[in-house]
Amino acid sequence: MENEILILNKLEILKKELDYIKEHIEDITLTQEDLESIAEAKEDLSKGKIKRL
Repeated sequence: MENEILILNKLEILKKELDYIKEHIEDITLTQEDLESIAEAKEDLSKGKIKRL
């Protein structure tokens, strides 16, 4: 039973780390130009200039 608890605790830590990576993946992999393009597209979407696919 103790091993199962350790495994579950480690899995919870991994989940938190993955959640952090998912949250910050744009900061890690995209250039500033990419981020500006995304921001512009979000603005266009909110103004109704474009639609989601």
